[in-house]
Order: sequence, then structure tokens, then C-alpha cells
Amino acid sequence: MKPGKFYEEPIDPYLPQNGNRGYRVSRYELDLTYKVPSNRLSGKASITATTTDVRGKFSLDLAQTMQVSKVSVNGGRGAKYTHRGGKLTITPAQKIPAGGLLAITVQYGGNAEPIVSMWGDVGWEELDEGSLVASQPNGAASWFPCDDHPSSKASYNISITTDSPYYAVANGTLVRKQTRASHTTWVYEQAEPMSSYLATIQIGPYERRRVGHGRVPIHALHPKELRVPFDHDFARQPEMMDVFERLFGPYPFEDYSVVVTGDELEIPIEAQGLSIFGANHCDGVRGSERLVAHELAHQWFGNSLTLGMWKDIWLHEGFACYAEWLWSENSGGPDAHTHAQQAHRGLAGKPQDILLGDPGPRLMFDDRIYKRGALTLHALRRQIGDDAFFALLQKWTAKYRHSTVSTEQFTDLAAHFTDKPLRPLWDAWLAAKPLPAL
Repeated sequence: MKPGKFYEEPIDPYLPQNGNRGYRVSRYELDLTYKVPSNRLSGKASITATTTDVRGKFSLDLAQTMQVSKVSVNGGRGAKYTHRGGKLTITPAQKIPAGGLLAITVQYGGNAEPIVSMWGDVGWEELDEGSLVASQPNGAASWFPCDDHPSSKASYNISITTDSPYYAVANGTLVRKQTRASHTTWVYEQAEPMSSYLATIQIGPYERRRVGHGRVPIHALHPKELRVPFDHDFARQPEMMDVFERLFGPYPFEDYSVVVTGDELEIPIEAQGLSIFGANHCDGVRGSERLVAHELAHQWFGNSLTLGMWKDIWLHEGFACYAEWLWSENSGGPDAHTHAQQAHRGLAGKPQDILLGDPGPRLMFDDRIYKRGALTLHALRRQIGDDAFFALLQKWTAKYRHSTVSTEQFTDLAAHFTDKPLRPLWDAWLAAKPLPAL
């Protein structure tokens, strides 16, 4: 650190380069154009924020693959800016008081590429026909300037213009579609607050249709040739939605869409209001049904309730993994305890070197986080009983709906649902490395 240079602690030590101080974003309006054959993305991002303190400069996360051509602040003419190391740093012509409006417009473009991270490539990716976005945990900056940290939640309006043969889907409700010559513009409104890594655009040769007739509209988007295997492999989604609403509380968004790409994907991806699967997840024998349950559960645990710090990743993955077991239990398969015993045996044979409550960045997507997180919930369920456990889950999703959450908030809330002391359980499962007995 150079003498005299002001140093700020990172917002999250797991992703020290991500997130920005000095403002809180309330809205993103993205006007994008994507040319599928050349993988060329261009756009204008209009960002509405409120300043939290007085400072001369503000920064946004934006990958270096995107070239910035113009920046304005609060309607003024071209503001000064620099773009280095994945940070777009903007200097307004005049300092803005704390609590003041910070309206930033950025024009940019480039060949969209994912960001290389320790967890693999994340962000915007090309497909054989079209593209997908898989941004967890830090890939949003691959396609738009943002405050790329999960605690920064905002509403979105996403307009995407692309080649007319393709269907484009983004988060929220489709509010307008317009075709001119060889291009179609799709405009989506995401009213509920959303973290930047959950923002998505999926483009492909898809047909869209409603599946099932439940309370929550569920839509399928996939190439025509996948219709028959999709209808078999994803047939129980409406029933799954009913089960999860009964166990977790009302579905937190307007509707739910499931995209199946023509490409194979290593793992499914969740975004707010959507899940994305590969053609390999349509195998004709429902071999991926547990993953269908997992991604749907993330709409409650991860998308509506979103961690504020990545060390609490078990609040997403442990809950979604446990939802797999609950779906099995409620759909004629083995009960959750049978799944828990199997998972416990598997973990017992693996290294006991992970802290569930703070695994570190390299291990935060380790499968042991998923399984041990689910086992923690199962241990809690066995200690406080089914009635209290499911009442707790419903209170959890209702109290913190569309908010940022932490482990401490969950453990504090759980204490209200039992007279038994829960600290020994939390210490054993979250704060110690050895695997406790089940």
C-alpha cells in the first residue's frame, strides 16, 4: 500500500475484489444487444443508487473484456473514468452528499467471455446456438457493470435484442416483445430485489410453453427435439412446487421457468425465477430429478433469502440439498433419514478438514458443504421435532423474504422454536471440523 493511500477492508474476504463501497444500488436498467454468430455484446447500463457517504470516486465491477465508450453521472456530460483490473472507477464532476442520488449510465461492448475464477469459468458463455449466463459467485461483471456482491440487491429491467430465430429469456416478467426485420427485442421486469450473480439472460432456439396447472405458473423453454424427454423427466415439477410451498411457505416470485439447453452442462444453474439444465439432464429415466428439486428449492433458499457473506453458503446449498431429501420423502421415495444416513456414511469416509460455518473460498462449493449442511438441518429437525422444524422454515422464509440473511439470524430464529439448548448442535455441526454422530 502506497503512503497516504486510503485502504478499505474488502466487503467479503472470500471475494476481496468484488463489491464496492459508498453507495447502494436500487435499480439496474440494462439495454443490451447480442449478435449470436459473432458473440458480440453491446449495451447501455443505467444504474440508480443512493450514496452512503461523501467521496470523490465510485467504482463498479466490470470485466476487462467489456470496453467502455461513455460514462455519465446524474445526467451530466461525459464523466471521467478509468477501467483497470475489473474495476470501472468513476469521478463525478462534483461531489455528491451522503444520501444523494447517484445515477450512472455506462455504454460499453465487447466479445462476451466468462470470468476465469478458482471455481472455473463463470458468467456469460457461448453455446453451440445462443448463450447462457452462469454467474455464481462473481461472473455478473462479465456482461454488465454492477456492484457484484450478493448483499447488493436491486430491481432490474432487462432489454435484450438478438437475432429473431432465437428466444431470449431473462429474470422477471416479459413486459414487451417487438420484432423488426431480423431482430427481436425482449424486455423483462424483475421487481423483486435480486443479487447481481442471480441476474441472467438465456438465448437459444427454444420453444416456450406452460407445464402443469398449479397455482404458480411453470414454463418450459427448450429445443423442440427435447420436448418428449422433458415432458417425462420434468413431469413432477408442479407436484414438487406444491410440496415445497407446503413445507417452505409461498413461492416467492411471480412464476418459474426451466430452460434446457441443446448443449450438455456439467451441472444445472439457478437464477432468480429460473433454472437452467443441459440436454444431458433429459435422460428419459428422471435421473436428474433430485437436481430439479435442488434448483427449485434455491428460489426460496438463495434467491429470495440470499446470504450476505459467502462463508454462509450452507444457507443456500445445505437447504437445497435437504430439499432433495424432503422431495424424496414426500413423493414415494426413501425418507430424509435414509438419505441422511447414506450421506453421513459418505462424509465419514472423507477428510474431516472443513468448517461448515466458514469453509474458506476454495471449499465453499465442495460437495461436503452441501451434504453436511443438509445433515445439520436433519439433526435440528430430529432435536426439535417435525412441527417446530417446518414452522421454523416457514417463519425463516417469511421473515426474511427478498432479504439478505446470515447464519446468526437462522440460529437466533431457531432458538424461538424449542426450549432445548441448541448451542451444542451449532458448535458441533457448524463450528467444528469432526463429523458429529447423527
